Amino acid sequence: MNQNQFKQLFDLYFEQVRNYIFYRSGDPELATDIAQDTFMRIWEKQLDPESGKEKALCYKIAGDIFVSNYRKQKTAIKFAASAVQKNSNMATDDQISYNELKAKYEQALSAMNEKQRVVFLMSRNDGLKYQEIASTLNISVKAVEKRISKALEYLDKQLIHEQ
Repeated sequence: MNQNQFKQLFDLYFEQVRNYIFYRSGDPELATDIAQDTFMRIWEKQLDPESGKEKALCYKIAGDIFVSNYRKQKTAIKFAASAVQKNSNMATDDQISYNELKAKYEQALSAMNEKQRVVFLMSRNDGLKYQEIASTLNISVKAVEKRISKALEYLDKQLIHEQ
């Protein structure tokens, strides 16, 4: 096939092939890409269709490229979905572990000595400094330090060493 014959084939069938793929895919960019690939393949392989079968050859090549592209996309989507599934399983496992730890933490807090719990929560949840806690509760800073230390030891024993 010479350059003039190829140009005539391209001019005659490009838009039809593009529309054919567009109707199958609904994606105008994909349709244009596949139509271009179709004619590139014809040119690169120097295909010389029999007279009257040019259109059939173009449609056959375009259809094959479309199916091949679809299979690649399907495989890629399947792979991505399995990766997301693995990540969501890990996230689910992490969420379960977090929920279990949170339940243990809340249980340990409720069982903690009240003086220790109050000081601990004022420090950790409210973000108060030891001096602020001491003045609020009308106790010494050393008492705050000791109660926090005891609270941390208790939580360590309940949450970490009990597992």
